[in-house]
Amino acid sequence: MRSIPLLSVAVAIGLASSGTVARGQSRISAGLRVDRVVMLMRHGVRPPTKSPPMPTGTAANAWPEWPVKPGYLTQHGADALRRLAAADRADFVTTGVMPRQGCARIRMVADSDQRTIATADVWGAAVAPGCPVDITHRPQDVGDPIFSPIDEKAVAFDAAAARAAVIADAGPGGVAGEEHRLRPVLARLDRILCGSVRKACGVAGEPSALAPIKPGSRPKLSGALDRASTVAQILLLEYADGKPMAEIGWGRATAADIAQASEFHAVEFRLLARPRYVAAANMAGIGPLVRDALGDASVDAPTITVLSGHDTNVASLAGLLDLHWRVPGLAVDDPSPGGAIMFERLIDPAGQRYVRAVYRSQTLDQIRGLTTFGSAIKPYRTVMPIATCSARGIRGLCTMAAFKALMTARLVGKQQ
Repeated sequence: MRSIPLLSVAVAIGLASSGTVARGQSRISAGLRVDRVVMLMRHGVRPPTKSPPMPTGTAANAWPEWPVKPGYLTQHGADALRRLAAADRADFVTTGVMPRQGCARIRMVADSDQRTIATADVWGAAVAPGCPVDITHRPQDVGDPIFSPIDEKAVAFDAAAARAAVIADAGPGGVAGEEHRLRPVLARLDRILCGSVRKACGVAGEPSALAPIKPGSRPKLSGALDRASTVAQILLLEYADGKPMAEIGWGRATAADIAQASEFHAVEFRLLARPRYVAAANMAGIGPLVRDALGDASVDAPTITVLSGHDTNVASLAGLLDLHWRVPGLAVDDPSPGGAIMFERLIDPAGQRYVRAVYRSQTLDQIRGLTTFGSAIKPYRTVMPIATCSARGIRGLCTMAAFKALMTARLVGKQQ
């Protein structure tokens, strides 16, 4: 598998700060209109999922405090989601998926963590104020096989086969090659973590590898890349939550550092969540929901379906269909807080239906600054070609039949 180059920080920061975000191929082809949308969205901004977030000795200073429990949606994260939902509503009204007056048929399914439930509640109330929104989820902290089918033993999963798929996709350099490529960024991350302290501090000391196989469990990394991914995500969440720069990386991190370190998070997902075998198992619950919500022919089916999940879910769906994006401020394919893979069902005058994939997200600076959107400033949005599909002369556009066949084949592990 090809290596994805380091994010061009100058380009990413320039786009994020300019307020003009490219919306590649977002115009709908002549004769088509959107009549249904299905989204898999990552939850909004949260603190680290445990406190302290890293082992003793990783950083020279104490980690910053957060105003909510570990892993919970923050108030800033909720405020950012409300602004994103308002922009989504404007797009839905423009395309006709939502009426200008009255209520649309909206269904939301959330994972059982507080942050995913709260994300669904906040986004749903903001996208359809005053309207009923059907939100379903398991009781908080009760495992859900839709979002965690491997962990919940809801799908057959061979850990050795998964490891083989990861090694095959990693390419000839393997995990060690990725660490070597990212050594300069690792060194910079250690300077942020440790300041002037040089002994028994940082994340770069332990060589990166695949962790030993645990039967029935997803592949995991160990060593430098594993810890660097966690640290990179902590710094990104601190920045996204609007913390003063003096608190982000103890005042030693810049926006450019955060954008560059995001590569560790993206590489972790490229290695562990996107390989086809792992992605198919991870999507055993979500994949059929996406396929069936788009293909439902009943007149009373929801026009908007939203699955409120996690970055791992987003990365695996992207791996299943070979989808790629780059949100300004983050690395290529790094799932952003509140970011979503969106499938638009398109219909032509003859009643033929098609599917296209879009990634939509606030930029990192838009989340941090709680940007209010309008005609001049919009969220990031890009159309992503769906692997193997071509319809109406458009690469990556699927007929409905082709999309359903592709999803079905990929979910059972076929290479279509």
